[in-house]
Amino acid sequence: MPVKYSKQYLHKLEDLMAETDFILRYEKGSFKSGYCLLNSKKVAIINKYFTHEGKINCLIDIIKSIKVDTDKLSPKNQSLFLELSQTDIAF
Repeated sequence: MPVKYSKQYLHKLEDLMAETDFILRYEKGSFKSGYCLLNSKKVAIINKYFTHEGKINCLIDIIKSIKVDTDKLSPKNQSLFLELSQTDIAF
């Protein structure tokens, strides 16, 4: 599945993150990878000054690296998660 770098696609990824155990926040910071994961507190922080493309790439990377309980996801987000898990992204 090709990644779409649009505002609507960003909202789909944010919706998927909302159904996980993690809290997504956009804040300023100088994270080496563009984001920071606090696994013990289940918080994902993305640099708020990133472009939409950067935010989308970070969200996909975060979603692939965290443990997602697919039983808690809506059917729409389950199919999106399945597509993301099969997608490779070159940064």
